[in-house]
Amino acid sequence: METLQPDDPRELGSYRLLRRLGAGGMGRVYLARSPGGRTVAVKVVRPDLASDADFRARFRHEAEIAKAVSGRFTAPVVDADPEAALPWLATSYVLGPDLTDVVAAHGALPERTVRALAAGLAAALQEVHAAGLVHRDLKPSNVLLAADGPRVIDFGIARAVDGSRMTQTGVVVGSPGYMSPEQAQGHDVGTAGDVFSLGAVIAFAATGRGAFGDGSSSHASLLYQVVHGEPDLTGVPQSLLGLVRACLMKDPAQRPTPAQIVASLAPQGVEPVLQDWLPSAVASTIATHAAGILDLEAPDSAPAAAAFGPAPTITAGPAATGNAAQTPGGYPSGPPTPGYGSAPTPGYGHQPGAPTAPAGPAHGGPGTPLSGTVRLGEPATGRSRRRVLGLALGAAAGVAAVGGGTAWWLGQNGNGSDSPSDAAGRGGTGEPAGERFTTPPPGVAPQPLWHKTAAEDGTSPQVPLLTHDGLLLVSGDPLVAYDVKTGTARWSKKDACRPGEPLLFRGGKVYLADGDYDGVLVALDVTSGEEVWRSRLGKGVTVESTIAIDDKNVYVTANDHGESRSATQYRTAVAAISHTTGKKVWLQKRDWGTRDYDVQGSVSGKYLVYADSNENLTVRDTATGAQLWTKKIGDDWSWQPTIAGGLVLLPGEELTAVDADTGDTVWTLSPDGRRGFRNPTAIDGVLYVSDDDDGVWAVNARTGRRKWLCDDLEVEGPETFLRVGSSLYGATGSLGGGIVALEAASGTVRWVYDDNKNNGEPWQVAISGNRLLATHGPEVYALPAV
Repeated sequence: METLQPDDPRELGSYRLLRRLGAGGMGRVYLARSPGGRTVAVKVVRPDLASDADFRARFRHEAEIAKAVSGRFTAPVVDADPEAALPWLATSYVLGPDLTDVVAAHGALPERTVRALAAGLAAALQEVHAAGLVHRDLKPSNVLLAADGPRVIDFGIARAVDGSRMTQTGVVVGSPGYMSPEQAQGHDVGTAGDVFSLGAVIAFAATGRGAFGDGSSSHASLLYQVVHGEPDLTGVPQSLLGLVRACLMKDPAQRPTPAQIVASLAPQGVEPVLQDWLPSAVASTIATHAAGILDLEAPDSAPAAAAFGPAPTITAGPAATGNAAQTPGGYPSGPPTPGYGSAPTPGYGHQPGAPTAPAGPAHGGPGTPLSGTVRLGEPATGRSRRRVLGLALGAAAGVAAVGGGTAWWLGQNGNGSDSPSDAAGRGGTGEPAGERFTTPPPGVAPQPLWHKTAAEDGTSPQVPLLTHDGLLLVSGDPLVAYDVKTGTARWSKKDACRPGEPLLFRGGKVYLADGDYDGVLVALDVTSGEEVWRSRLGKGVTVESTIAIDDKNVYVTANDHGESRSATQYRTAVAAISHTTGKKVWLQKRDWGTRDYDVQGSVSGKYLVYADSNENLTVRDTATGAQLWTKKIGDDWSWQPTIAGGLVLLPGEELTAVDADTGDTVWTLSPDGRRGFRNPTAIDGVLYVSDDDDGVWAVNARTGRRKWLCDDLEVEGPETFLRVGSSLYGATGSLGGGIVALEAASGTVRWVYDDNKNNGEPWQVAISGNRLLATHGPEVYALPAV
């Protein structure tokens, strides 16, 4: 910012000029103020352009269109005189620095700030596009940060500046590194081009660097990377990574629309995500910047300069290098007129006062400004502009951040019921009445409907999750049942079970081995947590843990203390207990070689299948408990045996299917040069399984033939899967990842949700109606199943 020079006008129209803001290829830019006290930026066209009749015509047309853009997140044109000797236009001035300066001063912005920024910028593009304009030069220096949200500037002259030059050979208008591939190649640019630029801006805000190169890269190198290279998105938070990738797709048709981006990041409105959206250091910078601007007076009405001190310094950004496409409003049909400089135009745009909220009690009555904003019209008697600004910034800073997350959530009325997932991992079909979720654009993960941190006593909840009738039960101490809609604890039971104890459900009751080590099986009413019955297996025999449940029985491991004189050695057993009566159906001793008590198991039809920590796989008849066969399974026993269609599926260097009756091998599947398979999940005759290179396979369970292979994940391959409609959801382990959504028919990656909390615990996922319920160590989330 510079003081006015002798050859600068003192007034344009009704505006008093205060300072020079800079200059661009189109002309000079001044800071000015209206008679009513409104601060604006006035662009004055260069004399050579003013004498160009075609330019005047385009300028007149675009200024009229731009006046229609008066949205919340743009800096609208408030006045213009295209017929003046030197045509000019005035835009509202934003009391805040641009994104380039903020990142230079404070580094990459935190995730919540980037999320709010992206939502505000997408809303701004909606406003610009609705007026029939395409910005064509969205970049960090054209994004201003105010206390109440971001503003996009320099859209009002986008077409007027470009004009017929878009057809000239070799002319590229825009900013390398932020323009879309089609723009870089001189093709027609539509609204999707602005979405590409938005993705590049988000990446810059999240990482502090350009996705296609930095300032040391040549323009040619940047353009080449935009057209042919892949963006460097290292450091973009996982929850935003899919969105940024989707915006930066080379094919315009594959990019999300601004409306989709807004719906994904702020489905309940952009205003809530902008509550207290800036880090305190940035907010302080903005307040200082704004106070200096508001104290400025016109040179011919100000006291001596010494009384005020120097004018506030505002960084204008790097100087242009002679390529007018780098200058906001650049017009490269000839060099700038001498005296009009080449520094980019900084900080002009919308004043911090957003449009006045509609009248009504929700807004405090007619004419009440939106939260965190200030109007700079006629100052109230006795109040300085600085005082008004201080009140506004204080109000904005005092608003607490919205807890939890937002989601693809369009509304709910709290009615209806949810149904549990079945044994095969399919989701229930009972969608709560009045509640529906929209499908996010490719690559964009939904955000939590609610989030809880459980086990404040230090004991983290562990596997497994159980859902029924609108409840999520998490095994831990205490055992807690959460309302799937609100996250409220419906009931909590201390010392009910050991952390990580399997929870089994049938007939309105949840079954678990007791947490007091009394050696009994306990049945609890799932809706209240009240005990229904306790079952003992007999004198000297104690229940150790549950294995599986079917329509008749609960299957458990047991310890027989009566046959051993050693207090440290037990004879282990397997038992079936009727979940209707709580009485023992059968009890069978386990072979000496399979007696280690750590067991994981499954049941299907007449087969009870379990693995033990002595590396054995055993199959028993569910009616009698008779052992059909047992065999060694290798050096990795820690997996849940999978059984489907009379076959037991074994992970390892190859995926192997054995006959459940005999143990004979039926088929094997080679990983085709990849490392071995993990444990599969069987759903409707299809096996979903990850390999040790984090690829995901879909395999025909009957034949062992591969249906598809997804090799596009950049996180750990899921360890468990469930399917809801056309979507396949996977929960990853503890090394890095989250909840993964794939297209069940093709394996195409839809999105990945990660909370970026490295607590060393695996993810778990369950389904209730149209909600995904997930845990990550002590963190509990509800996500839309979309």
